[in-house]
Amino acid sequence: MSKLKIRKKDKVLVIAGRDKGKTGEVIKLFPDVSRLLVSKVNIVTKHKKATQSEPGGLSKIEAPIHYSNVLLVCPKCDKGVRPKLETLQTGETVRVCRKCGETIL
Repeated sequence: MSKLKIRKKDKVLVIAGRDKGKTGEVIKLFPDVSRLLVSKVNIVTKHKKATQSEPGGLSKIEAPIHYSNVLLVCPKCDKGVRPKLETLQTGETVRVCRKCGETIL
C-alpha cells in the first residue's frame, strides 16, 4: 500500500477518461485500491430497487476514479501538478508544487 499525495478536500484536475478537463474536490479516499471519489466527476447511473421507505428508480452517483488519472491543483498557480514531498528542518513532510515551488497545505 503506497501513500497517496492527494488528500481529502483537495482540488484536483482530471487528466484522463470521459471527464478529462473537469475539476472537483476530493470527497473520499480509498488508499488500499489507489482510488478517490471526486465531486461532480465520473457520474454513473445506479438502478435502485424500491424499499418500504424509498421509491426505486434511477439515481446518478459519483464513482471512484484512479488517482493516476488526476492531478493536484496548486492554489497559487492554479495549474495541475504532481507534487513532490520535501522534508523541512523540523522533520515535517510537506507537499511542494513543482511549477511555482509553493508549499501546498
